[in-house]
Amino acid sequence: MRWMKTWLVVALILAFATAGPGLAQTKLKVGFIYVGPIGDYGWTHAHNQARLIAEKTLPIETLYVESVPEAQVEPFIDKLIQQGSKVVLTTSFGFMDGTLAMAKRYPNILFGHASGFKRNPNMFTYMADFYQIYYLNGLMAGALTKTGKVAYVGAFPIPEVKRHLGAFALGVRAVNPKATVNVRWLFAWFDPAKAKEATEALIAEGADVFAFTEDSPTVVQVAAKKGLPSFSHYSPMQRYAPQGVVSGQLVHWERIYVDFLSKVLAGKYNATNLQNVDYWWLLAEKAAEVGGEFGVPINPVWVSKLQAAKVNTKEFGTLSVYDLVMRRLAQMSKTPVAFDPFTGPIRDRKGVLRVPAGHTMTVLELTTMEWAAPGIVGPWPKEP
Repeated sequence: MRWMKTWLVVALILAFATAGPGLAQTKLKVGFIYVGPIGDYGWTHAHNQARLIAEKTLPIETLYVESVPEAQVEPFIDKLIQQGSKVVLTTSFGFMDGTLAMAKRYPNILFGHASGFKRNPNMFTYMADFYQIYYLNGLMAGALTKTGKVAYVGAFPIPEVKRHLGAFALGVRAVNPKATVNVRWLFAWFDPAKAKEATEALIAEGADVFAFTEDSPTVVQVAAKKGLPSFSHYSPMQRYAPQGVVSGQLVHWERIYVDFLSKVLAGKYNATNLQNVDYWWLLAEKAAEVGGEFGVPINPVWVSKLQAAKVNTKEFGTLSVYDLVMRRLAQMSKTPVAFDPFTGPIRDRKGVLRVPAGHTMTVLELTTMEWAAPGIVGPWPKEP
């Protein structure tokens, strides 16, 4: 028997010795397509940070291409596949149709598309969404405005941004029913010069609290120079305006990337069973976080002002806006959620009933949302 054990040990050593190079080649190669530069300190920066975390956490190798024009995504996907990517993740709404076309062209490659709603047997969708957090930011903005004009610098008028803007406006109006949310569109994801121009124009029009969807800290910096509060976007921007940033939206894309890629590595997900895979992860899944800095939901500089502001609610009676924010945050962090800002009745800014009483908008309704919430002022392309 001893000779058999010796033979088995030798066989195992030989097996590992010959398999060594093969094992090194089994690392899953994952390609990422970014719409902006990784140094934008917004959306793309957050995706890239998550990519790095996933690469450290899992036995994968990653590639990426940055600043890809949305209408020209297909050749960039093709390049990643030629470089050996077995999974391709595209990270902007405008990549949706191009990603779907490539998924059909390469049925053995796995694809993922962020923020969209079109899928295929080998293509899933995912989103770490902020609408809950924008509502919380809106509650604070409504309490802090003195002029009654809250500003929003928007990137593109797509359903994702309209959804976030709508939730923000609903939050503002919940605290300050007569306030307006004045919108300026940039038609760019990353354009600090346009963001600066839009912010200055809104200040000139009397806006005194700012939120935005542009992937740089420009808006918070311009607002801070005038002593005006703002809510940062996607990455921790409180450091760029320590006295000006009230709160903001923070993302943890790594929670989705690590979960999905772990299941690919385990064989649970493959190129035939992604048709109904849709990650719609929110506060409860810890894919999103409220704050201008990780672990700081509200900048301490602004806490006393929010505690001093009072609001009457049907559910809680009279309480401070600070306490209302914390209660809503707790409610929306539960599974299932105990509160959703898109629960009816809700009418749009034209007075049309969009969400009936007792109904909460579905994921599909949210991801295809085009109507403007009450209080929003400004152009609204594709408004029904």
